[in-house]
Amino acid sequence: MVHLTALWLPIVLSAVIVFIASSVMHMVLPYHRNDYGQLPDESKVLNAIRAAGVKPGLYMFPFCTPKEMNTPAAAEKFKQGPVGQLTVMPSRPIAMPKFLTMWFVFSLIVSYFVAYLTGRTLAPGADYLRVFQVAGTAGFLAYGLGNLSNSIWRGRPWSVTIKEVIDGLIYGLLTAGTFGWLWPR
Repeated sequence: MVHLTALWLPIVLSAVIVFIASSVMHMVLPYHRNDYGQLPDESKVLNAIRAAGVKPGLYMFPFCTPKEMNTPAAAEKFKQGPVGQLTVMPSRPIAMPKFLTMWFVFSLIVSYFVAYLTGRTLAPGADYLRVFQVAGTAGFLAYGLGNLSNSIWRGRPWSVTIKEVIDGLIYGLLTAGTFGWLWPR
């Protein structure tokens, strides 16, 4: 068993490496550029949302309670469409520093739990490959597989989800390499 205090460097460094890699993957590489599309006649849709007084929150349309779900009226609404979910954020400029800070904190939290699991599973001096396997599996679970539920339950295109899972695999591998490299001897 390895105490978490002995793993502070791989925790912090793996979070920094994932943060840098994700920045490069999203800002430099082109494969995420078509993940989101523009609404047709965007200004008309935005004006309608404003006029309806929609507040920040998560909405589903057409909306119906579980009791109403199997009624003919609900079936007709779903048949006519559109069907979807809408996330409305507060009206202000996109706060990239805030989002990037939250992403870094998330990466630190993931690395902390990777350290916890790996530290409870392996002893000091464990082989690099064994550390890589345990840390990489935990990192991939945290960064990658949770994205699958977005396509299952929220209708996110599978092409976007698969890219996010691949990103998560890369982040997990980077985390694994960092822990394997800096594992206490």
